[in-house]
Amino acid sequence: MNIKLVFSVVLFSLVSSQVAAKPDQRGLIDSPELQTELWLKLQREGTLKSEYAQTATPTERELAMQRLLESYKYPIPEYFDEADGGEFER
Repeated sequence: MNIKLVFSVVLFSLVSSQVAAKPDQRGLIDSPELQTELWLKLQREGTLKSEYAQTATPTERELAMQRLLESYKYPIPEYFDEADGGEFER
């Protein structure tokens, strides 16, 4: 339920800032840079932080470390080809 509350508050703040903006500035709110700055501000200020500390058990930490170490077993290719997957619009 906490996640729903946090999501609702963030969504409400984004919508209300969109409505409160002047008509000529609404395009600026949709810019990725401004959205990124908004999220970083929320993280930095901790205004939407949880009341409960999110801790991981030793087992969870060990599994996370194993996933990290497993990821180093696969080489990073020099380039990615469109035929290998994904789409690219020109």
